[in-house]
Amino acid sequence: MTDDAAEHTVDRSDRLVILASSVGTVIEWYDFYLYGSLAAIITSQFFSGVNETTGYIFALMAFAAGFAVRPFGAVFFGRLGDLWGRKNTFLVTMLLMGLSTFVVGLLPSYAAIGVAAPAILIAMRLVQGLALGGEYGGAATYVAEHAPPGKRGFYTSFIQITATAGLMLSLLVILGVRTAVGEEAFRDWGWRIPFLVSILLLGVSLWIRLKLAESPAFARMKAEGKGSRTPLKDSFARWPNLKLVLLALIGLTAGQAVVWYTGQFYALFFLEKTLKVDGPLANILVAVALLLATPFFVFWGWLSDKVGRKPIILTGCLLAALTYFPLFHALTGAANPQLAAATAAAPVSVHADPADCALQFDPVGKTVFDSSCDLAKSYLAKAGVTYANIAAPAGAVAEVRIGEAVVTSFHSVIAEDVRFASIPGDAISRAEFTARKTAFEGQLGEALTAAGYPARADSALVNKPLVVGILFLLVMYVTMVYGPIAAALVEMFPTSIRYTSMSLPYHIGNGWFGGFLPTTAFAMVAATGNIYYGLWYPVVVALVTVAVGFLFIRDRKDVDIHA
Repeated sequence: MTDDAAEHTVDRSDRLVILASSVGTVIEWYDFYLYGSLAAIITSQFFSGVNETTGYIFALMAFAAGFAVRPFGAVFFGRLGDLWGRKNTFLVTMLLMGLSTFVVGLLPSYAAIGVAAPAILIAMRLVQGLALGGEYGGAATYVAEHAPPGKRGFYTSFIQITATAGLMLSLLVILGVRTAVGEEAFRDWGWRIPFLVSILLLGVSLWIRLKLAESPAFARMKAEGKGSRTPLKDSFARWPNLKLVLLALIGLTAGQAVVWYTGQFYALFFLEKTLKVDGPLANILVAVALLLATPFFVFWGWLSDKVGRKPIILTGCLLAALTYFPLFHALTGAANPQLAAATAAAPVSVHADPADCALQFDPVGKTVFDSSCDLAKSYLAKAGVTYANIAAPAGAVAEVRIGEAVVTSFHSVIAEDVRFASIPGDAISRAEFTARKTAFEGQLGEALTAAGYPARADSALVNKPLVVGILFLLVMYVTMVYGPIAAALVEMFPTSIRYTSMSLPYHIGNGWFGGFLPTTAFAMVAATGNIYYGLWYPVVVALVTVAVGFLFIRDRKDVDIHA
C-alpha cells in the first residue's frame, strides 16, 4: 500500500465491502437468534429427559451460554485477526457459525440418542457464541479500514443494522416454514428447516466474501512490518491500551448494550410476560417499530461523521435513562388499559413475615416454594400484577390485599419434603398441598378478577398506534447508541491491535451487560413485586456510561486510523 488513506475514494469495490460484510453478519445473527426463537421446541426435542420446567430452564441456560462465551471468542479471534488478517478471520467465524447451525438441524433428539443430544447441542451453541464473538469485530474493523475519511460512521452503520436484520430474518423464515408445513409438522420435524437453510445462506455469503481483498490499513501495516506479534499482551497487559479498553467498556459499550437490549428484547418480554399481550400481536407491534426505526441506524452513523460519535451515543443513553420509567408506564396504559386501571383503583400488597419469603431463584427447577409468602408472590408474579411488600409479625400467615379485599394464604409442610420444617403448620401430603394451592390460587384469581385485573390483555383494547409509537421511540434510542458505536470503537485503537482491543469491550458489554439484561431485570421484578423495578438496571448502567463517557472519552471522529 503506497497511496495515502486520504486519497481513497468511494467506488464499486467499497459497496462490495459493505454488502459482503453486512450480509455475512446478518447471516451470523440469523443463526444465533434461531435458537432463541425456537427455545420451546428445542426444550421438547433435546431436554425431554427432565420435567418441562427444568428442560425449559436448561434450554434458556444454553441460549445464555452463547452470550457468555462471546468475549472469549472476541479475544481468540481478535488475536487471529491482528496476526492473520481481517478477511481470513471473519471467513473462519462465518464457517464455524454456519456449520454449527447446520449440525443442530441434523442433530437427533433426546429420544433417539439420549444425553448425547443436549451435550452436542450445547457444544454447538458454544461454538456459535465464540464465532459471533469474532465476527463483529472483524466486520466492523474491515469496513472502517476501507472507509474514506469522513465516512467511517456512515460505512460502519450498515454493520449495525445486521443484528436487527438477522432477528427479523429468523422470524420470517420460521413463520414461512410454519405456515407451509403446519404447526404439528413444524413441531415434529419442520423446525429443522430454518437451521438447515443456513447452509445455503453460508454458501452465498462465503462466495461473496471470497471476492474481497484484505483491508488497506492491515495490508499497509504488514508491508511496513509494523504488525504486533503479541496482540493480547499489547492490548491488555500494557496500561495505556488497557485503560482505553476499560473506558470503551464502561464509557461506551455497557450503556449502549443495555439500551439496545431494553429497546429490542426487554420491551417484547414486558409486553408478552408482564402485560399479557397476545404473543403474535406483540411480535407484530415490535416488528413494525423495528422496521420504521431501522433506517435511523444509518442516519445516526452518517450524522456522527459530522458532529462526532460521543455526543450521539451519550445523548441516546441519557434520554433512555431519563424516559424509561414514564415510557414503560405509558406502555402499560396503551397495551393493557384494564391492568393499568385496576392497579390504580385496587393496589395489591403482600403482608408477610419476611422470614417466610424466599428468593425465588431455582436454576435447576427442583425447588418447591411452598411457604405462605412464596405461594402468594409466585402467583402474582406469574399474573403480571405489581404489588407492595408489607412486613407482618413473625409467624404470621401471608395475606394478599387487593384494594379492600383480603385473601389469606396458608402454611404447609409437605410430609416428604422437610425443607420448610421450621414453618408452622401440619404436615400434609403432596396431593393435599396441591389441592390447597389450587384452591388458594383460584380464590386469589377470583379476587383479582373482581377488582378488574385481566387474565390477558384484550387485543381489541390495545392502542396499537400508541404502542408502536412508544416502541419506536425505544428503538430510536437503540439506533442512536448503536449506529455510531462501531466507528467509535475502531477509532480508539491502533491498527496493529485494533481487532483484539475493540472486540473484547464490545462483547463484554453486549454479551454480558446486555445479554443478561432480561434475566436480571425480571429477577429484580420478582424480588420487589414492582413490574417496573427491573428498569433500574439499564437506567443505572446507562447513567454510569454517560458520566464516564462524558468525563474520560475523547471523540476521535477525525483521527487517521491508517497511521
